Amino acid sequence: MYKNLAAAFAAACCISSAFSQSAPAAPPLKIGFVYVAPITDAGWVRQHEEGRQAVEAALPGRVKTTYVENVPEGPDAERVIRDLARQGNKLIFTPSFGYMEPTLKVARDFPDVKFESITGYKTAPNVATANARYYEGRYLAGIAAGRMTKTHVAGYVAGFPIPEVLQGINAFTLGMRSVDPKAVVKVVWLDAWFDPPKERDAAMTLFDQGVDVISFHTGSTAVMAAAQERGKMAVAYHSDMRKVAPDAQIIAVTHQWGGYYTQRARAVLDGIWKSGDVWGGVKEGMIRVGDFGPKVPKAVQQEVLARQQDIAAGRLQPFRAVTDVRDNEGHVVIPKGGALSDAQILQMNWLVEGVQGRIARRAG
Repeated sequence: MYKNLAAAFAAACCISSAFSQSAPAAPPLKIGFVYVAPITDAGWVRQHEEGRQAVEAALPGRVKTTYVENVPEGPDAERVIRDLARQGNKLIFTPSFGYMEPTLKVARDFPDVKFESITGYKTAPNVATANARYYEGRYLAGIAAGRMTKTHVAGYVAGFPIPEVLQGINAFTLGMRSVDPKAVVKVVWLDAWFDPPKERDAAMTLFDQGVDVISFHTGSTAVMAAAQERGKMAVAYHSDMRKVAPDAQIIAVTHQWGGYYTQRARAVLDGIWKSGDVWGGVKEGMIRVGDFGPKVPKAVQQEVLARQQDIAAGRLQPFRAVTDVRDNEGHVVIPKGGALSDAQILQMNWLVEGVQGRIARRAG
């Protein structure tokens, strides 16, 4: 009997060994990321880098990620994206608006690779798009700025006049004027996403024009550092920037990409990835405000966080009008009681009343 048991055990071991040899563990999913600027301590790229790290932490051993930083939009982007596909990356994230067309071009040549065009709007069978409702955070930051300003004059350093940036400027202004009807917002266009010296110069120019609170839509911490230097107040964007501006920061509007990136990586691993379009905000956990600076009274903090809960619950929409909303040329853009549809928000091409500036039309 013992011989039979030993023989059976030996046979089982052989079968197990043969099965192990014939079914090795699946190789990890290779995932590539392309960053439009260098990785710094805070900013747009930092938040996507934290998203990449979140994927690694959530799926240990199942994914292998890589990134290329400081890749300009245009031909360089296409070359880098194509290289990542050739290197065997089966999921590639391209988080910059100017990466959209290069991503689509490469995707046509690599139909077995999945691409995620972050802030893009054109999809394909193997290209999904995703973006966040940054304007929700901007509106909340505007409330904080409206409570903190003494001059009733805010500044806004902006990269390019694309709809996403216009949404942010307008939501910030509407939020600010909801608590300070006299508030105005002065805009400076840079025609760049990441140019720290230029960002700093723009901030200093605005401070010289009576601005005491400033916001921005660029990629570095230069505006925050300028506010700290000049003793002004500022709204951090993309990341918490209190390390750079411990006294100047009023609030931070932060982007949370880890959950979305992990979900999409899991979908590829599980064989259920599909192209689509995601536009998430406060409700979905992709946008949040907080990280208040030391000068912000508790009452203001509580007010802003309460409005954040209202947005999450659908009780507050930045582009819903209690009274007629006009652009800064006097035209009604949201009639009383009305609200903009997602399509109208995504095609925004005007500046709201209270904004001092014009949309910088690009030549060409």
